Amino acid sequence: MSTVDRSTGRAAGSAASGPARLVGRRSRRVAAPYLYVAPALILLLAVAIYPIIYNVRTSLTDLTVGTFLSGDAPFIGLDNYTKVLSDDAFIHAAGVSLVFTVACIVLQFTIGLALALFFARPFPGSATLRALLIVGWLLPGVVSGNLFRFLFDGDSGVVPWAIAGVGLGEHAWLTDPDSALWAAVITNVWVGIPFNMILLLPGLQAISDELYEAAAIDGAGAWQRFRYITLPLLKPVALSVILLGVIYTFKVFDVVYVLTGGGPVDATMVLPIEVYNVSLKFFRFGEGAAESTLLLLAMLLVATAYLFVQRREEGSA
Repeated sequence: MSTVDRSTGRAAGSAASGPARLVGRRSRRVAAPYLYVAPALILLLAVAIYPIIYNVRTSLTDLTVGTFLSGDAPFIGLDNYTKVLSDDAFIHAAGVSLVFTVACIVLQFTIGLALALFFARPFPGSATLRALLIVGWLLPGVVSGNLFRFLFDGDSGVVPWAIAGVGLGEHAWLTDPDSALWAAVITNVWVGIPFNMILLLPGLQAISDELYEAAAIDGAGAWQRFRYITLPLLKPVALSVILLGVIYTFKVFDVVYVLTGGGPVDATMVLPIEVYNVSLKFFRFGEGAAESTLLLLAMLLVATAYLFVQRREEGSA
């Protein structure tokens, strides 16, 4: 082949491979973002999505110890859900969880907001004091439960001793059905206050001081500035904090289980403990899966309601 033919062939090959290389670069550019997130998606599929699918599938079968060992768990459709929704124990646990969640959210949000307002203006030692308050949130739930079980103990607890010391009489918090739930509420509020404070504090600091100064010049008092400036501007952050608090509190297990174990007389039998008892104490795996699925659906409804409110607020803004 002549020199002209070889050069012509290389030129033709280069012209043909040019579009192919361009397409290859474009394909890699399009695929690159998906490759970056692929490990996270695989991890999410392994630890979240697959367990949820398996749990829903289990809730539709009569899975017990006997059927698990035999490998033959018959499909029974929605029978587990019908049985669970007509079970007095489940309905009682749902009511206890609702009271527990509402009481915890109201108290920990109110106290957390008060502390966020307190720390919104720096002062000497504020960083150290704020770090000390966060310790309660950093401790594992088991540690917090054991700590407050010691504090509320009827024989050697500090709380009964202090109450008796001020002349209010002796009271066994953890063995009295009327007060055991409130002991659990106090424990969980102590855990949740730092979380609320940490998230609300940046929202408060983001509000311009000029708004407060202008309102003060116009004669607005402290309460009016809080009501008409702080609360409206803090509303998006507050809704997010409340949503996260509801989801976390409604599924609290370790704190309440270590503190009271669901007693006395099922006074603190929240839904996660009820699910645990049905699944791992009575080995009715199908019913336990149905209860946990209903718990998940309740949290999805809360998240959907939050998104609806947030979208409506953005639309009216």
